[in-house]
Amino acid sequence: MLYADKNALRTNLKVNLLRIRERELNFYTNNCLSISTQAALLAGFAWYGLTEVPFEPDASDAVQAVYLIVTTLIMGLEMLTVVNATLTAILGPGLALRGPDGSMHRAVDGMMTHYRFTFACFSLGLLCFQFSALLYGWMQFTWDIALPMSILFLSMVYIMVRGGIRIYRLLKLDATAIVTGEFTSAE
Repeated sequence: MLYADKNALRTNLKVNLLRIRERELNFYTNNCLSISTQAALLAGFAWYGLTEVPFEPDASDAVQAVYLIVTTLIMGLEMLTVVNATLTAILGPGLALRGPDGSMHRAVDGMMTHYRFTFACFSLGLLCFQFSALLYGWMQFTWDIALPMSILFLSMVYIMVRGGIRIYRLLKLDATAIVTGEFTSAE
């Protein structure tokens, strides 16, 4: 009887711990799906910028070349974001659901790692998107139109970066302060 009670307690504890980890799994899955959607939209804009934007014959070859490089970089970064986020959102829960004992912890930890990389790719692609728009202005318009446009773009990039840093600092968790649903032998 005591042995059965002990096993029942152990099983209940394990189930409750898995419920906590499931919340983390859902958090990363939803974030990956959300960032994947936004990245796909930006990749589509970049594709349009590569295939449909007409080049002015009198535009600088250097500006056109940098525009094409930056726009290709956007598409590459955002497609990398889409692929990583989608694979993470599909394979992570699959591992947690169908894997052997301990797979939930492995899935959540893996999703956390890949989400950070995916978010970095997305953020860099977003900055490149702004830079590409600035180059478009210099490629399509004369300097008297492109200069004020550039000042506005750079102001908006500054505000965007400053706001992002402010939010990040406000909501950032230090690596040592992160609490997960995983119990270790030290706890």
